[in-house]
Amino acid sequence: MRVVIARCSVDYQGALEAHLPLATRLLMVKADGSVLVHSDGGSYKPLNWMAPPCSMAEVEPDELEREEGVEAVWLVQHGKRDDLLRIRLHEVLSDSSHELGIDPGLVKDGVEAQLQALLAEHIGTLGQGWTLLRREYMTAIGPVDILCRDQDGATVAVEIKRRGDIDGVEQLTRYLELLNRDPHLAPVQGVFAAQVIKPQARVLATDRGIRCVTLDYEALRGRDDAESRLF
Repeated sequence: MRVVIARCSVDYQGALEAHLPLATRLLMVKADGSVLVHSDGGSYKPLNWMAPPCSMAEVEPDELEREEGVEAVWLVQHGKRDDLLRIRLHEVLSDSSHELGIDPGLVKDGVEAQLQALLAEHIGTLGQGWTLLRREYMTAIGPVDILCRDQDGATVAVEIKRRGDIDGVEQLTRYLELLNRDPHLAPVQGVFAAQVIKPQARVLATDRGIRCVTLDYEALRGRDDAESRLF
């Protein structure tokens, strides 16, 4: 990756035209060919950019550009369209290149699959004497996250979400309608489990006789004892 901090102006020509007047900015040229123009604000979003496939050439400024103090010009041309990014460098404050290598990608913690595995391992979180029947219990309309039995031996279907909303309740409702047609399982109750459950989802679940459970991810992992916390 090449990282350049420079006083520059930027012109974009394509489906529309855009202009960034002279200012100090961060320019990034990535190994995939993309070029991004950032300011010291706006969070992660660049002010302008060219996504691959594209090619970049550094050319000499023309006579008028030299008179305006331009030292170099970057021409970034898209490979499949006529889009053109013209970056005029007036002063380069920093220019460095770094080999980052292959990135392993983002590893998410607390995703639904992890919550499902932890809850299945600690099914007693839902109630004393509860037992696991199986994870990913397949139905004609998709897999139920967890199928288990409560302390009385009744069948319970558990739908797990990171953030519980109305769509999740509707999904569990469809599973319950289908499972209750099976005489070997019926009657089947529902549990809607999530780290955060939206108020509208909680109201809908309660109206349909579905129990809501808020999951404490750290407690399930054994990293946090919720009962011993002061707050």
